[in-house]
Amino acid sequence: MENTRRFANRFSDYRGALLPGQSAEAVLPAIVAKIDKILKKIQVDISDCDGGLYDGPAGVAYMLYHVSECPLFSEQRDVYLKTPDQNMRAAFLLGGAGIYAVAAMIYKSLGLADFVKPLTKFRNLWEVCAPINFLECGSDELFVGRAGYLCAALVLNKDQIKSICQAIIESGKQYARRKRKPFPLMYSYYGTEYLGAAHGLSSVLQMLLSYQDVLSGAEKDLVWQSVDFLMTQEQNCNWPAELGAIIERENELVHWCHGAPGVAYLFAKAYLINKKPQYLDTCIRSGELVWQKGLLKKGPGICHGVAGSAYVFLLLYRLTGNSKYLYRAQRQAIISPLSHCIYSLFEGLSGTVCFLVDLLQPDQSEFPLFSVFV
Repeated sequence: MENTRRFANRFSDYRGALLPGQSAEAVLPAIVAKIDKILKKIQVDISDCDGGLYDGPAGVAYMLYHVSECPLFSEQRDVYLKTPDQNMRAAFLLGGAGIYAVAAMIYKSLGLADFVKPLTKFRNLWEVCAPINFLECGSDELFVGRAGYLCAALVLNKDQIKSICQAIIESGKQYARRKRKPFPLMYSYYGTEYLGAAHGLSSVLQMLLSYQDVLSGAEKDLVWQSVDFLMTQEQNCNWPAELGAIIERENELVHWCHGAPGVAYLFAKAYLINKKPQYLDTCIRSGELVWQKGLLKKGPGICHGVAGSAYVFLLLYRLTGNSKYLYRAQRQAIISPLSHCIYSLFEGLSGTVCFLVDLLQPDQSEFPLFSVFV
């Protein structure tokens, strides 16, 4: 029976050589063509600013910024930086904090003093998300909660975040006590105890590790205990979408948003901090699962598409230096089905463009707006 989530991986694995025809001279024209296609689509939908960085014009603006930062696109840099949509809306991936962050990056890259304006708006939002229960649906996850604000602050090298980290930890402690969890920190989003990167425990912990220098010793202990708890929830190299669920092997989620391709970033961050081999081993197991089951049918994007799962190989390449992972990333790049939201960053071609550009500079590659190396 044909699998509804993924294509079978019939590619041969790494045998000591990267794929031919992957030079910058060969790949650049294809990337530029994809960007042109996206920009034509944006001209049609320029008034639609819903979706924030996730599936709105602001995500396309980030893609153009990402491309412009690659020296290989120096000829297109000014055009790409001056193209982004100017609308501003007030949450990270689904709202205004992310838009302010991207605007500040673009303005600063152009040398414009105006970058101070969106940066100030971004900084002023910390008071909004500081109260422990500022959102009824759940205040701590990545898309609309505090973890997302911390993620945006990572991109901007923002350091005024101690109160946000403390609120996340206190919220997680309160929830874990209320639900009588046998581990110290847990969160829910719309009543569901997610584990994955999109709405779940892994990205919340990843952001806390990213700012561990502002945590007390006791707070760090809670975070690391929770990281190790999440490791125990692994089921055959993968994680269920929500706590306590049993993975159906033939129909499992192998997406950045839900599953190993997103959870791997938490353990990568943990490994970069303390170099314990079990964290790297967990990332490597995640990569093996993605090689087997990561050719996804839900489009080219980075949330639940091929590029999102393939980014794990670029992560592993940076962690290990093993060319096998660069080869696997090249193989995944061949699969690029169309998506219903064709130009967006997280569901469409803009995310694919970021991935293809990072294939040309694998030593600097990072999943968009989800850094583990800073």
